[in-house]
Amino acid sequence: QVQLVESGGGLVQPGGSLRLSCAASGSIRSINAMAWYRQAPGKQRKLVAAITKGGSTNYTDSVRGRFTISRDNAKNTVYLQMNSLKPEDTAVYYCNADVITAYTVTYHSYWGQGTQVTASS
Repeated sequence: QVQLVESGGGLVQPGGSLRLSCAASGSIRSINAMAWYRQAPGKQRKLVAAITKGGSTNYTDSVRGRFTISRDNAKNTVYLQMNSLKPEDTAVYYCNADVITAYTVTYHSYWGQGTQVTASS
């Protein structure tokens, strides 16, 4: 099995910054794409940013220019640097990764438990 553990969430003032981390562990053979999603109360879970193993990135329009996704393949870790946070960024942020384990021959999608991000005065 694979475990994804997010950290770095918290309560900040609008305009502040947070850096989320997500570390993958377990019987990992290879990780392809990694991504961050978020889900606000009463809303659907949506993609925030994604990054391929080679470093190509995609962002949802509302965070482009403010958020930066990055990864450290040697550490099986993906990061989300969030600057200029707005109240509308408030949500539970979930890490996602496509992983080949020691017991699978194709990529399977795994999710972290989520970390709360709140931007409020």
